[in-house]
Amino acid sequence: MPRLILALLLILAPSAALAQSAQCRMPATLPRPTAEGPTAKEPKRVLPIGSYTLAISWTPQYCSTARDRGSLQCGGRNGTFGFTLHGLWPDGVGKQWPQYCRPADLVPRDVVRDNLCATPSVQLIQHEWAKHGTCMTTRPELYFDLSRAFYQSLRYPDMGALARRKTLTVAQFAAAFAAANKRLEPDMLRVTTVRGNWLSEVWICMDRAMEYTRCPAHQGGAPGPSYLRIEPGPSIPVARPARRGEPGPAPARKPGLILDLDPKVQPLAKDGEAD
Repeated sequence: MPRLILALLLILAPSAALAQSAQCRMPATLPRPTAEGPTAKEPKRVLPIGSYTLAISWTPQYCSTARDRGSLQCGGRNGTFGFTLHGLWPDGVGKQWPQYCRPADLVPRDVVRDNLCATPSVQLIQHEWAKHGTCMTTRPELYFDLSRAFYQSLRYPDMGALARRKTLTVAQFAAAFAAANKRLEPDMLRVTTVRGNWLSEVWICMDRAMEYTRCPAHQGGAPGPSYLRIEPGPSIPVARPARRGEPGPAPARKPGLILDLDPKVQPLAKDGEAD
């Protein structure tokens, strides 16, 4: 019998929905995704969840080298994107993480449509559900509601100004990103790059209560002193850095989302502790 826990659902302002899309127009028809599951290289791995990672991708860099320049994410017909949601990933207690915990049906079309402006790839939505979401809940809409809520709560520094800097370091970018988000510190995120030190993704670390936390040493990421280059992107409203003592831009939190978790996947408490 699966156990139920109450997780945090963010209360979102209507204007947050396209926080990192200069524009987003839903296509009239959606392609059918391919079902995914564990393989010899990516096996099923059922482990307790010790923390979480929220991963966001810098679309201008992805599209600059993408094989399919005409895709929904890169073609420009359905939107112009900045940071997009890669996924919410359950991490393990150590260096390994749970993945492909249950067989995954195709994500329902209405769920895909609800999330396509955040994650503008039908196949990536299917992949995230199969690999990560099945280790958190039995219902894809609950997984994506939670993922999208955290993504939509993020605010961003002036990416245009940062892209124009000639001596930007990873540490300076992390500080600017953290300054735009209340409760987030530079050591609570990791910056990943591709060849040439181009910004690829930002990984934000969260504890089991889904609060921002210091990233573990094994999380990786580019070294803070290394130089960072940013592919120019669309013009998107910039967040004013949160000042100490004033309410931040992140929406208030309250209990509101129930995740149907398998106790074999997600122990709720240590022996002798209350749930």
